[in-house]
Amino acid sequence: MLHQIFSVIEFIEDNLWVFIGFPAIMILGLYLSFKNSFVQIRKFPYVVKSFGRMLFASNQKQQGLHPIRAFFASVGGCLGIGNVIGICTAVQIGGPGALFWIWVTGIAAMILKYCEVYLGVRFRESNGKGGYNGGPMFYLKRVFKSKWIPSFVCVLLCIYGVEILQFNVVINTVSSNFPINKYLFTFILLGLVIFAGSGGVRRVGMISSAIIPFFVIAYMGMGFWVLYQNAALIPEVLQTVFKSAFSGHAAVGGFAGSGLILMISMGIRRGAYSSDAGVGFASVIHSESSTRSPEKQALLAIFDVFLDLFMVCSMSVILVLITGVWKEPIDQLLLVQTALGMHFPYMQYFMPVFIFLLGYNTINAYFCVGMKCAEHLSPRRGRVLFYLYAIVSLLLFSFVDTTQAMTIMSLTQVLLLIINLYGIYRLRNEIDFNFAKEEASEGVLATAEA
Repeated sequence: MLHQIFSVIEFIEDNLWVFIGFPAIMILGLYLSFKNSFVQIRKFPYVVKSFGRMLFASNQKQQGLHPIRAFFASVGGCLGIGNVIGICTAVQIGGPGALFWIWVTGIAAMILKYCEVYLGVRFRESNGKGGYNGGPMFYLKRVFKSKWIPSFVCVLLCIYGVEILQFNVVINTVSSNFPINKYLFTFILLGLVIFAGSGGVRRVGMISSAIIPFFVIAYMGMGFWVLYQNAALIPEVLQTVFKSAFSGHAAVGGFAGSGLILMISMGIRRGAYSSDAGVGFASVIHSESSTRSPEKQALLAIFDVFLDLFMVCSMSVILVLITGVWKEPIDQLLLVQTALGMHFPYMQYFMPVFIFLLGYNTINAYFCVGMKCAEHLSPRRGRVLFYLYAIVSLLLFSFVDTTQAMTIMSLTQVLLLIINLYGIYRLRNEIDFNFAKEEASEGVLATAEA
């Protein structure tokens, strides 16, 4: 009976992605990109410059969170297990050309995430506790006359905020690689998540600020070493990626082969899941920023997608391509571990620790968003009800198939995506894409100060 129910849910989820989700991301993302002359690419050096400036800036405002803390809290929800494990299934199922479509998705995701963060900051409200509340439930009020749609989005974010998939993967990965009781570790991890989430975006941001830089430096460092050792194969791998991006890929080794449509759908779906662009998740967290400029905070969302898809996800995919492990019948949990294990010892111990840190970081960020949405729905009982729902869901899905957890998360994501992208389209004229204006005003200010 349970299997039949999940089969129906999976059928609905798959069709929503194929016929609405994929087209919505690409059409709206590319429409906004062309309309604004691909500003996310043209002004990317300024995006990096802004990130560096904010990274070392002090937070003198009393209300809100340091912009970089909000950034790391948001990135924590993206840079997770999906970047190391989930993204590789796009190649394992669709073939090497899926990487090209992940990059295309990244270009669209940059401007879509900019939009949702901009709207989140612009239409946020002071919460009377020294911070702000924002997100799609606030700016969608300007799109829909009925109040039930923003409330429905809030409910979906509560469901999405309990990351049952990554909780499941962390539990199974750690308990299967270390001599620790699975039930005991489940309750330990649950306690750590509640501890982080109960501190709100501020505490989640502090934890993410410690974990994310360590992960990026360590992972990218190991990845570049593997690429250096296999430098002669890089041109061939890139040629295969671009060639199969428009033709699909024939069966080779343990790889069963794929058609063009399957490859494109896998690239876009995994890219969208990893970046969380257009879901509204990022706008809830970034709205806590102390900055008064929606443009400045939204620029960080562009850097977020670059870090997520063009650096970490691309590195994961290239690692499994250049080492050839994508052709082997290897479980998705072991693809990157096997690739790195060819050049580094003890990866069977190192990767589970990595997975734990990444998964914990992501679960915290999602949990925080879900709790804020629950409190928005019911200021008095929302937090307690969300705790009860989160505890029951995380414990229940810790002991089921990961595909069932992924189906629930993916269905919730595509529903959020459809509603939120429609809202972004309707509010597109409320969004300022003129980075040059921001850059010019800073130049005038600097000249005046000099």
